Amino acid sequence: MNRHVLRYIILMLALTCLQAVRAQVLISPLPEKDGPHLSDLYIVRVRPYSGGDWLAVPVLRCDVNTRRRQQSAFAEFDMGEPVQVQVVRRNAPFHDVRVRPSQRGISPIIINDSTIELILQQPEYLSMEFDGDRFHNIHIFGNTPLPVVADEPSPDAPDAITWQGVASQDVFVRNPSLIYFGPGVHRPKDLPGEEIKIPSNCTVYLAPGAIVKARLIVDHAENVKIIGRGIIDHPLRGVEITFSKNVLVDGITVLNPAHYTIYGGESSDITIRNIKSFSARSWSDGIDLMCCRRVHIENCFLRTSDDCIALYNHRWWYWGGSEDIEVCRCILWPDVAHPVNIGSHGDDRNPEGETLRHVRIHDCDILGDDADSLGLLAINCGDNNHIRDIRFERIRAEGLRRCRPFDLRIFQSEKYNRAPGCCIDSIAFVDFTIAPDVPDSCVLPSRVEGMKDHPVGRYTLERVSHTEIQRN
Repeated sequence: MNRHVLRYIILMLALTCLQAVRAQVLISPLPEKDGPHLSDLYIVRVRPYSGGDWLAVPVLRCDVNTRRRQQSAFAEFDMGEPVQVQVVRRNAPFHDVRVRPSQRGISPIIINDSTIELILQQPEYLSMEFDGDRFHNIHIFGNTPLPVVADEPSPDAPDAITWQGVASQDVFVRNPSLIYFGPGVHRPKDLPGEEIKIPSNCTVYLAPGAIVKARLIVDHAENVKIIGRGIIDHPLRGVEITFSKNVLVDGITVLNPAHYTIYGGESSDITIRNIKSFSARSWSDGIDLMCCRRVHIENCFLRTSDDCIALYNHRWWYWGGSEDIEVCRCILWPDVAHPVNIGSHGDDRNPEGETLRHVRIHDCDILGDDADSLGLLAINCGDNNHIRDIRFERIRAEGLRRCRPFDLRIFQSEKYNRAPGCCIDSIAFVDFTIAPDVPDSCVLPSRVEGMKDHPVGRYTLERVSHTEIQRN
C-alpha cells in the first residue's frame, strides 16, 4: 500500500475518535456573470471529516506580483468542525507539494500525481505550492463561521438598504441601520468614483456571493460594522476609514485594489480581522494607517504588491501621531516591498514632530518577499517623527529570496519626505526566526543607521535568528 495513502487512513481513523460539534460546511455561491474570473488551475472540494458528500468550492483567480503579473488562485469556505479538503491540479502532474505557513504543521496526503487531500482540524489560511511554484499556487481559506447576532438589523427593516433586485441601484435611505449586499454583482449608479459612503450606526453586510465593485467609505462616522463573506472587486481602495471611531471590518475579501486594501486616517478604536487580500499593482498596499489610535488587526491574510502593513504619522489630511496598535496572528506576503513598514511619513513642518508609539506585532508569519535589501521589519523614521515602544514578538519568516531581517533607520528620501526623523528608541525583537531552509546567502545583515543628532537609541534582541548587524 502506498505510504501516503496508509498515512491518510491512519489520520482518518484518529480523527474519527475525536468529539466535535457537527456544523455545516458553507460554500459561497458565485454570480453567473460579471464577477471575478474563475481559475482553470485547480479543482477544490470539501466535506466534513466525519463523512458526507464532497462539495465543490469555486476557485477564483487572483492576480499577484506587480513586477510580472501572475495568475494565482484561491478558494474559501466556512467550517465549524474539522474538514477534508481535496485539491486537484488540472493542467499538469506534480512531483512535490508544500503547505505553508510551515509552522502550522499540515502535511498533505498525495493521492496521485494530480490530487492531494488534507485535513483541517480548525480554520486555517494556507498556501499550497506545487513543485515550488509560488506564483501559480492555490490559497485555501477555511473561515470561522460568522456569528449570528440576534440584535443585528434585518434586510426587511424600513431603515435598511438592500442591494438586490430590479431597483437595486435606487437604494438611498436616510441614516440606514443596515446596508445589505445580497448575492450578485453590485456597483453604484450615477455616483462618481465608484464609492459608497457609510453613515454612523450602520452595519454593512456582504452576503456570501456578493461582489461589490466600489470602495466603501467611512468618513466622520462612528459605530460602523462592515462584515460578511463577500468580495470587494478591483476598487480604488477597499475600505476607507477617515475621521471616524468604533469601526469593525470582519471577514471580507478584497481583490486587486488600485491603492490600499484598508486605509485609515485620523481614526480610533478600529478592529480589522479575518480579511483576505490580493494585489498586483504599484502602491497596492494591504493595511495602511495614518495617525490612528487604538487599532487591533487580527487573523488577516495579506498578499500584496507593496507593503502589507504600513503605519505612519501625518500624511495628506491627517495629523496627531499614532499609538496603541496591535497586529497579531496575521500572514504577511509582499511580492514586492515590506511585510511591515513603520514611520516614513510625518509632519515635517512641525519642528517638534509627531510620535508613533505603543505598537505590538506578534505571532505572525511572513511567507516571502522580493524586496532585495529592504527589511522584513522596517522602521524608517522620517519627517521629524519620534518612534518608540515598538515590540515584534514571535515572528516566523520563510520563502525569503533576499532581505534583511530588520532595518532601523533614520530616514530621508527625496521621493518620500523633506526631513529626517528625530529618533528611534525602545524597540524589541523577541523570538524572530527564519526557516532553516532559507540559505544564509539570502539573508543580509540587519541594519541600524542613524544620522548626526538623530540617533537610533535602545533596541534589544532576544532569541533572534541571524543576529549580524550592519551599523552606521
